[in-house]
Amino acid sequence: MTIPQADDRTAQRRARDEALAAEPQLPPPELTADAQPVPLEALLRRPVAVAGVVENGVVRPVDPSIRLPERSRVIIVVT
Repeated sequence: MTIPQADDRTAQRRARDEALAAEPQLPPPELTADAQPVPLEALLRRPVAVAGVVENGVVRPVDPSIRLPERSRVIIVVT
């Protein structure tokens, strides 16, 4: 459950947010019947930020299911 907070947006920001919310939603993409799922990483051409940990000087993603192609540009975010 969220805790209600005061709306501290400027009037211009509030008007812009309302205008964006009023726009019609985009239709779902048209896919062929034989379309195969593709990992999100394959579609990105920009660096990807992934949560990770540093163990003995080696940086590893937290989620072991993340598979990135070799020579991927990835930003590992650690605390």
